[in-house]
Parts: sequence; structure tokens; C-alpha cells
Amino acid sequence: MANARQALERRKARVRRQLRSVANGRPRLSVFRSSKHIYAQVIDDANGNTLVSASTLEKDLRGSLKTGADIEAAKVIGKLLGERAIAKGVKDVFFDRGGYIFHGRVKALADAARESGLNF
Repeated sequence: MANARQALERRKARVRRQLRSVANGRPRLSVFRSSKHIYAQVIDDANGNTLVSASTLEKDLRGSLKTGADIEAAKVIGKLLGERAIAKGVKDVFFDRGGYIFHGRVKALADAARESGLNF
């Protein structure tokens, strides 16, 4: 199990290192998925603060979602995060998949964020 965790950390570091080189000052849309929930946040790495966040743990979403660990929940979170980011004035971000394969829940979240107006 430790080897799988170490491999994920290596992939995450590799993805972030590659993205930082092309970031050009844009905020980072970071995704974390667990077995029960999905979390996303827009982070300004220059100042080290989170601009916008959304997750399936929010009270208004918990009752409406069947589970926090499916593609439908990821679509809702992506749409919500995109709307919040646009309201804060953030339109251009770069997508940090965090070492996860761009497939399934991660892809659904990214597509929903794009549909709501984010550019990446």
C-alpha cells in the first residue's frame, strides 16, 4: 500500500512541476477525489491562498446527491466551482488533476467546469 501512495505522490509532483512551467500566473484548479467524496479548489499559488472551493461535503449538496463518489456528483461540483470562480472574477485557470488519470470523475468535473465558463 505504501508503494501505491508513493507512486501517486510522484505522479502528483510530476504533474505540478510540468504545469508550473506553463502557468504564466494563472490560478490552479486542483482536484482531490476520495472513495466517498470529491473536492475541487482554485488556488492562487503566487499568494498561497484558496480563491474558491467546492466539495460534496457541503450541506446544501449532501441532501440532493445520491452519493459524493460518482460522476453525477463530480458534474455538480465542477459546475458549482465554475460559477463561483466566474463570480470571483477568475476565468482562466490551469487544471491540476493531482496525479489521477483524466478519466471518469476527474474528467466529468473538468468538463462541467468548462461548460460553466472556465478556460483551461
